[in-house]
Amino acid sequence: MVPPMTMMDFFRKSEGVWFTQRSVHHFDTVADQSGESKLHVQVVESEDPRVKLVCESQGIDPAIASGGASFMWQEHEDKEAPNPDHAAVLIDVPDDATGRSGRLLRNQGYVEKIPVVSRYWFGQDGILTIDTDYEQNQGQERCWFITDDFRVRVSTIRMTGGVYLMTYCSERRWVSEQDLAAMIHHNLARASGARA
Repeated sequence: MVPPMTMMDFFRKSEGVWFTQRSVHHFDTVADQSGESKLHVQVVESEDPRVKLVCESQGIDPAIASGGASFMWQEHEDKEAPNPDHAAVLIDVPDDATGRSGRLLRNQGYVEKIPVVSRYWFGQDGILTIDTDYEQNQGQERCWFITDDFRVRVSTIRMTGGVYLMTYCSERRWVSEQDLAAMIHHNLARASGARA
């Protein structure tokens, strides 16, 4: 597996649905938020009108954006499709032609539901680090692929008084029952051909 080293490559490798198992450790008395969910990721190409909308809301020229992605979350047991109106849209504004670092413009943040600009960079090992300064918090998220279909995310939220919470997420690519049936059918056909 070759790790993505630009944000758009990272978004393209992440496109699809992911099953997330989340462990959250709070450093105060907030209720446990650990659990399971699904994450829906869709690539947003540079000509998508959302790119212009998010860039202009942050005072950024849309011409320097390379595209982005939308992220939608839902409870694991929820059978309804997620509401696209609740998607967070992230737009990639790379620092230079290498695309190894830059800014992420979000129409709404994870911690505080306000538009926010994050800094990101890819390490030599392929680990993506994203730093975000909110009005009252500071967050850091690190994410990397173990395989094409399994990735890990860890994050911390810090307030002026110190670390507020830490989160660990393991995410595997979600396989629908239809996809699973198709894979089984394909493998049975391969096995029959090998025996013939």
